[in-house]
Amino acid sequence: MTIMTKKEKSKEELEKLFEEALEALKKGKKLEGADGAVTPLIKRLIEASLDGEMDAHLQESRPNRRNGHGKKKVKTSFGDVNLETPRDRDSSYAPELIPKRQRSLGPSLENKILSLYSLGMSYRDISGHIMEMYGMELSPAQLTFITDKVWPEIEEWRSRPLDDVYPFIWFDALFYKVKQDGQIKSMAAYLALGMNVEGEKDLLGIYLAETESAKFWLQVLSDLQIRGVKDILIASIDNLTGFEQAIRSIFPQTDVQLCIVHQIRNSIKYVSWKDEREVIRDMKSIYKANNYEEAEKALAKFDEKWSKQYKAMVTSWKRNWEGLTSFYNYPEPVRKIMYTTNSIEGFNRQIRKATKAKGSLPSERALYKLLYLVSLNVQKRWSRPRSWSQVLNILATLYPERLGLE
Repeated sequence: MTIMTKKEKSKEELEKLFEEALEALKKGKKLEGADGAVTPLIKRLIEASLDGEMDAHLQESRPNRRNGHGKKKVKTSFGDVNLETPRDRDSSYAPELIPKRQRSLGPSLENKILSLYSLGMSYRDISGHIMEMYGMELSPAQLTFITDKVWPEIEEWRSRPLDDVYPFIWFDALFYKVKQDGQIKSMAAYLALGMNVEGEKDLLGIYLAETESAKFWLQVLSDLQIRGVKDILIASIDNLTGFEQAIRSIFPQTDVQLCIVHQIRNSIKYVSWKDEREVIRDMKSIYKANNYEEAEKALAKFDEKWSKQYKAMVTSWKRNWEGLTSFYNYPEPVRKIMYTTNSIEGFNRQIRKATKAKGSLPSERALYKLLYLVSLNVQKRWSRPRSWSQVLNILATLYPERLGLE
C-alpha cells in the first residue's frame, strides 16, 4: 500500500477540482459566483496557501501546534468564498494572504499569479515560485485556467470607446513564435499607442496577424475609427510600403512621419561593421539638423560620401525623404515627440524584456493575454511629457478646429 504525502494529496485534490471545474464549464455552468465552476478551485488554492503559511509559522514557533480551523467568508474576483482558516494553539499566527479582520481578498493568490505572468515569468517559473511560497504545485493547465480569468477584461478593453482626436499615435509591429496546428509559426502583433490631448499615453489596441502588411494596418485603422477616433494629428510609422496610404484613406488630414529609428536600422543592414559607427554619426547630422535646409545639405554630403560604397542605403534615404522630414514643419518641442517612434520603441523594448524568455507561445490567445498583461504593467510607469503644455499650445495654434478649440 502506497502512503501519499501531504503535497501529493494536495496536488491530487487540486487536479480533481480543476477537472471538475472544466467539466462544469463544458456543461454550461457559470464561471463566477458562489456556485461558479471555478469557486471550489479558488477556495482550495486559498486554503492551501493559508496552510502553507501556517506550516512556516509553526516551524518558527515550536512547540506551538495546530488547533483546528475557523470559518471566514471573503470576497474574491470570482465572488464570495467560504474558507476554513487554520488556527494555532497560542493564537500567534497572523495570515499574510488574508490578514485578520479582512473580508476581501486583496493581493490574492490569483492576482499574484497574474502579476508574475505580467512580468514575463513562464508558467514553469511561476509554478516554482508558488511552490516555494505556499508549498503548492500547479500545472501549466491550472495556471492557464487562472490567467484566463482576464479574458473577459480583455474583450471589454479591446472594444472600449476611444477619444475623438489624438494629437499623436505611434504604430508598430512585434513578432513572436506561436504554435499553430502542431507547427511553430511567426505571428505579428500590431500595436497602436496613442497620446491624448492631456498628454497621457494609452495602448489603444493589440491586433494579431501572421504577417505585417499595409492591408492589415488598414483593418487596424478602421477599428480605431469604429471605436470613435475621428482624427489623428500626427502618426509615426515604419517604412512599410503602402502604410502611409492606408492611414490617409481613413484619416486624410493626418501628418505622417516615418520613423527615423527604423530608417537607421534598415540603413545599417547595408553597411560593413567597420563603417557602421561613422555612418550612424553622419546620419545623425541629417535628422539632428536645425531646419529642413540644413538637413538637405547634410543629406547631400551623406550622398557624396557614401553613395558609391552603399548606394542602396543612400537611395533609401532619398526615396523616403519627404516622410522622414515631416517633423521639420513643427517647432522643436513637437519634433522631439514625433520625429521618431521613441515612445513605442521604448514600450516595445520593455515588452521584449518581459517576454524574451517565453520562446514560443502555445496559441494566439496566449500571446494576446501575455501582451495585454505585460502592457498593463509597463503603463504603470508612463508619465506625461514635461513640455506637454507647450506642445499642446503649438498644436492648438496650428489645428484649433481639429482639436475642437474653436
